[in-house]
Amino acid sequence: MNIIDFFIANSQLLLLSTFEHISLVASAVGLAILVGVPMGIGITQNKVIADIVLYLGSVMITIPSIALFGLMIPLLSQYGHGIGYVPAVIAVFLYALLPIIRNTYTAINDVQPELREVARGLGMNSLQRIVKVELPLSLPVIMAGVRSAVVINIGVMAIAAYIGAGGLGTIITRGISQSDTTQIFAGAIVVSVLAIIADALLYLLQRKVTPMGLAAH
Repeated sequence: MNIIDFFIANSQLLLLSTFEHISLVASAVGLAILVGVPMGIGITQNKVIADIVLYLGSVMITIPSIALFGLMIPLLSQYGHGIGYVPAVIAVFLYALLPIIRNTYTAINDVQPELREVARGLGMNSLQRIVKVELPLSLPVIMAGVRSAVVINIGVMAIAAYIGAGGLGTIITRGISQSDTTQIFAGAIVVSVLAIIADALLYLLQRKVTPMGLAAH
């Protein structure tokens, strides 16, 4: 069976696996945004803490993904979640944190001091300055970090099939176990196309949230 025939014969399976894959990545990266953006803002207040956090994040992404997924099994099995959805989301969440924290930290630090002074002059407190001035100016750089996290972890999540997480990785792993190159290529193609589409959509969103003055610059 060639790849085209495989796509036709297994279109429903591929579609369901794609949606499952999107759900896994969206959950992990969504959690990373909720944690990483506030953390990136918070560490701008102390360079020592910022250096420690960014260093730990850099160490985290050097751990091979298959090893990190493996570590999740004994750590979470005592809570009844050694395999499946939960360990996969937690592992990918950890991988997604660094680009989001780093880009948020860099973007907030790069806001011009003059703009902060203007905001103070208008009577804004620290929270108001962050929400109304610093975050809107930082959104393009933060979105670049989110794009990076999503594209990288669409590929990483495929490996999570080895711990029963589902998604497109199940097609690839099944192909490997059956020595079926058609399944392997089909799964790999869909993962790659999904990453390209996600990157393009997030790029359009990044442009949309970029203030007109920054876009022109």
